[in-house]
Parts: sequence; structure tokens; C-alpha cells
Amino acid sequence: MSTEVKVALALAALALLATAVLAGVLTVRLIRARRILRDAGIPLTHKAAFWGALLYVISPVDLLPDPVYLDDIGVLLLALRTLHMAAAAPRGPGGLTEGWGGARGDRPHR
Repeated sequence: MSTEVKVALALAALALLATAVLAGVLTVRLIRARRILRDAGIPLTHKAAFWGALLYVISPVDLLPDPVYLDDIGVLLLALRTLHMAAAAPRGPGGLTEGWGGARGDRPHR
């Protein structure tokens, strides 16, 4: 095997490892975001986006073959964006952002 092929295989393996790590990190962030969903008053559609993304990541059915995690990463990013927008949305009495006195994007951590 030539040196160029070895380098190309090493780079491909490194790229696959990086995408797998990124998908893992995003999955962990999505699972941690579940705590926000419990009692935060997030609408059901946003909760469904969370659970749908989690099911898609662990399901064997993919838009792209498994060695390429780009579709999983995209689904996780979309779910996290949906949750972030739902959590940042102003709420009425008893809502998520009432009573803590900060700016809209500066929520307290629990």
C-alpha cells in the first residue's frame, strides 16, 4: 500500500471519528435538555421534536449510511435549535421566563 493511500485512510478515519464524537456530544446535550422539558411549559410540538431527534439518532434507519453521521448531526442540531427557541420564547404567568429578572436570552441555569 502506498503512502498516499495510508494518509487518505488515516484522514478518513479521523473524519469519521470526529463526526461520531460530535454526534455523541450533541446527543448528550439533547438528553440534558430533557430536564428543561419536564416542567418548563414547553409546547408538545417541541417536545415531539426532541423525542423524534433522539429516536432518529438511535434508529438503524438513516438518510445517509451509518459511517456518515451528517444526517444525525443535522437532526440533533435542528432539535436543539427548536428547544432553544421554545425555551427563549416569552411566556405568560407561571411561564419559563417569569420572575428571574434577566434579559430574554440570559436565562438562569438550573
